Amino acid sequence: MCWGGMMDIEIYTDGASRGNPGKAGIGVIIYDSDGQVLKKDNETIGVTTNNVAEYKAVIRGLELALELGATGVKIYADSQLLVRQLSGEYRVKNEGLKPLYNKVRELTRNFKNFAAIHIPREQNKEADKLANMALDSQE
Repeated sequence: MCWGGMMDIEIYTDGASRGNPGKAGIGVIIYDSDGQVLKKDNETIGVTTNNVAEYKAVIRGLELALELGATGVKIYADSQLLVRQLSGEYRVKNEGLKPLYNKVRELTRNFKNFAAIHIPREQNKEADKLANMALDSQE
């Protein structure tokens, strides 16, 4: 939605790892408030865990949102752990996730509004497909 130069967007993210840890990929889709796709992105991120991949997908989505000039962001992800950590419900105890969590926090300071919302995997098929396409490109 755009009003007075402000733009809210929705970002669907997914990280996938084959092996956990294993080869990993991320998928990101950004929609405007009318449901139009603004950007799709996916990439391989080497060998890592599922949780690290989930965080890297969110970081990529937020970086793209900044490039697009978004002022408000809603992240949709099917990782309950990620969403609960980003919304402050859970503390980040895993040392490997702390720097990624801090990077997400740093990026979210650039937006007037930020929310992380957990969705069922069925509602995240597009981002999942992108993450798996990135994985398939490594095989």
